[in-house]
Amino acid sequence: MTPIVRLDAGDLLARAEELAELLTDTVAGGASVGFLAPLDRAEALAWWKGRAAAVDAGCLAVWAATAGERLAGTVSLAFPDKPNSRHRAELVKLMVHPEARGRGLGRALLATAERTAAGAGITLLHLDTETGSPAEALYRTAGWTRVGVIPDYAATPAGALCPTTIFYKRVERAGALP
Repeated sequence: MTPIVRLDAGDLLARAEELAELLTDTVAGGASVGFLAPLDRAEALAWWKGRAAAVDAGCLAVWAATAGERLAGTVSLAFPDKPNSRHRAELVKLMVHPEARGRGLGRALLATAERTAAGAGITLLHLDTETGSPAEALYRTAGWTRVGVIPDYAATPAGALCPTTIFYKRVERAGALP
């Protein structure tokens, strides 16, 4: 079992180099996570370092999974700051290193985020992902509900516009009565 740990702001900054490497390798591997290829390592490093304040403020939760000595994957939850949306969160930046794919790590990261959300009183999660991607199949088989597809929503790492599928999942509050 790959250890998955939640990072605080200090942990994130301490592991920013590893996180940047994971991000650049993920984009180079074709995953659509908001960046174009080739992703400059300095840009990836600055992006991750820029997340530390949100983690420190409790607006973002980040988990990291290691396989051996290498950072193999990460997932995050973004929490809204509006009073009428505190019951939900957005699942963002689920990344598994290309060399670690196909071993259940994405599913384990997803389950970790879902359990933590439920424990924090979150009852609804949502996300968007590239239509037709392996991630789309993961979310569908993990019980997420497809809302629909938005055409030309984002660009692939190669820069081509592609459709995006929107998903949601209801999660039960920890300790809630059936």
